[in-house]
Amino acid sequence: MPVPSTMQAIGFTQSLPIEQPESLVDFTTAMPTLGDDDLLVKVSANSINPADAKIRVRAAADKTLEQPRVLGFDAVGIVVATGKNVAGFATGDRVYYAGDVTRSGSNAEYQAVDHRIVAHAPLSLTDAEAAVMPLGALTAWEALFDRLRIKPTEKKSLLVIGGAGGVGSITIQLAKQLTNLTVIATASRPETERWVKQMGADHVVNHRDLVNSVREQGIEHVDYIFNVADTKGHWDAMVELIAPQGMISSIVEFDGGIDLSQLQGKSVGFIWELMFTRSLFKTDDMIKQQEILFQVANLIDAGRIQTTLTDTIDGFGADVMKEAHRRIETGASIGKIAINFANS
Repeated sequence: MPVPSTMQAIGFTQSLPIEQPESLVDFTTAMPTLGDDDLLVKVSANSINPADAKIRVRAAADKTLEQPRVLGFDAVGIVVATGKNVAGFATGDRVYYAGDVTRSGSNAEYQAVDHRIVAHAPLSLTDAEAAVMPLGALTAWEALFDRLRIKPTEKKSLLVIGGAGGVGSITIQLAKQLTNLTVIATASRPETERWVKQMGADHVVNHRDLVNSVREQGIEHVDYIFNVADTKGHWDAMVELIAPQGMISSIVEFDGGIDLSQLQGKSVGFIWELMFTRSLFKTDDMIKQQEILFQVANLIDAGRIQTTLTDTIDGFGADVMKEAHRRIETGASIGKIAINFANS
């Protein structure tokens, strides 16, 4: 496949409301530089995540960037070139990945990405169906097994706060398929309740009155809590619901402080999960993300877990990406939204 010298991309130089014409713009740029550990991927589809919107509104709030920043994390595409240290991939391979927050993203025709955080895409999924999976699956897997250190054989309980979103949806599925946990998930609308049940939740509770809603299910305490919705807003409820010697993990940062000493009496642990940590710090176990994505693809192709895709937008360009940002900023999304470049 001939590789051009320039490509089209979508980026921003100022943090603006998505309704503003310059909030995201189309531009032409040089092809990515291919590092020794990199794959060069022609992107076929990607997915919108809350992280995209957060970075867009914060990264250039009080300045104008010299070069447009290209967002986009989840992606599916075809390998068109490989770096000299790359093993296990060849040109023509169809791959999926969640990217690296320090590098130019997948809102572009081509992307360079470290092969250690890439895996072959699930064979049974379309590009759009596969594109929504990497970031959520990596976050969920790392939270369950690397952060909370859940043992697959233990018969304990897990509360997922934010069960209907992209991360919550795959967390429920992985917990049900790979552990013996009883899974309790939050949802507050009929459509989100139906969705988390479809994902496999054993109990559905309302986050608007979380403590009482959990107790009404006959559950006094939970052994593990994974918060993918609002750490500070649910802090008091988590302190109340977590079991003695339990563990809480969250992906949601917050302003101001929380009182960690509230966990002392129960000897409870609190730990952050950030999917970008391994690539951000080039950790010694960075390749574990490739291994996780490989296992997730196998679970998908075996029919054990399903895509979290609920909405697809076709096309490539700033207007298409603005629509994706508008939808994610409502905060009411169920599952994940994909952008299918191939139909542009």
